[in-house]
Amino acid sequence: MDIQSKIGERIKEIRTSLNLTQEAVAYKAEVDRSFMNHVENGKRNISMRTLEKIICYGLEITFQDFFNHESFKSKGRLRK
Repeated sequence: MDIQSKIGERIKEIRTSLNLTQEAVAYKAEVDRSFMNHVENGKRNISMRTLEKIICYGLEITFQDFFNHESFKSKGRLRK
């Protein structure tokens, strides 16, 4: 699974655990709801600034809490 899809799944996982709608998160993050849908489904590239808005303002969590998850743990060695 690529990083774009992992990020989207993680956003959706947190959003649903907080009982928030895509619309509510999009509103707080100042992005379009359809954009949120595409991000959650791994269909959109996302800038770090927009990711920050979704995580910190929309979901109201820290980057550390967002990325401190099993799906972001390295499963192998980095190639040179």
